[in-house]
Amino acid sequence: MIDDIRDKPYIVHNDVLGLNFIKDPGTYIYRRHYRQGLRSHIMEVLDPKDVENETKGIIIDGLKLYSRAQPLKMLRIFRSKFNTLRDAEKEVRKVKIIETYLAPDHIASSIEFIAHYTRSGKRVLLLCGLQEYANGEILDPWSHLDNDHLFLLLRDMKFEKVENTGMMTDQWIRSIREKTENFIQKLKQMIIETNYVPDLAGVGNLILTRSGDIKLVDINNISNVHFDQNIHLDDRNYPVCDKSIEALSLLDQKLLNKPLQKNDFIYKTFLDPERMKNVQAIDEEFHRSMQSKQRPSFEARTGQNQNEFQIS
Repeated sequence: MIDDIRDKPYIVHNDVLGLNFIKDPGTYIYRRHYRQGLRSHIMEVLDPKDVENETKGIIIDGLKLYSRAQPLKMLRIFRSKFNTLRDAEKEVRKVKIIETYLAPDHIASSIEFIAHYTRSGKRVLLLCGLQEYANGEILDPWSHLDNDHLFLLLRDMKFEKVENTGMMTDQWIRSIREKTENFIQKLKQMIIETNYVPDLAGVGNLILTRSGDIKLVDINNISNVHFDQNIHLDDRNYPVCDKSIEALSLLDQKLLNKPLQKNDFIYKTFLDPERMKNVQAIDEEFHRSMQSKQRPSFEARTGQNQNEFQIS
């Protein structure tokens, strides 16, 4: 039996309640989010009344509706193990750098905290984050991102003006493109000034909100940017820096309707055709390796009940 929460493949409500620093265990319900990162457990923090309405339903205008409970916050529990307080603080500082450039419009803001985690009679450091819940749809840089695709995202958000496919929709799409320009400018400024880039390439790392903002929600994988000929891998042997720059260039081209600026200082290094070919080979090998390692049982894949689930 695994007693260290960081080593478990997934966790449930009772695992969170078992943490020695969680107070008032009856106040909230913790449910696994459908996205589980390699570097952290991600739990929805829910109001018990909202969960009750989700399971029992509420009657509105004579109809019984079972609306899914919306998280109040997202609790992230880092899997990383830190030997010293300085190591944990270094990780927090990187998050704060990202927030300095992207907050408040382009990041799901988070309050990071370092707790003493008691296990097997010993106290170790555990890094956690209580993060804003970004309500919206996943924005995939590799998808089409034309007006029709953006309209479908708008419809999926059940936007109240979606029936009006005229001016309101056009204004919303124009707003997305304007705000994307600000998002890209801030990212490029951060890359140049700090040599850091967040993971923009992971599935679901970017959320498009109803207000038309792009929000970064995965802040657990922040990599150094090296302007050299080497393809640098993260601690999971993934070329996250190269793929993040590629994702940035796709947003630049597709949402701003711009041709690729080949002489752009950032793109010039990372979008070299031969380099991208090698990065793609590493990317494919990484995913093959992950698929061979992940052989979850039925229980691990579906969770223990209808309210607890995760994807492989």
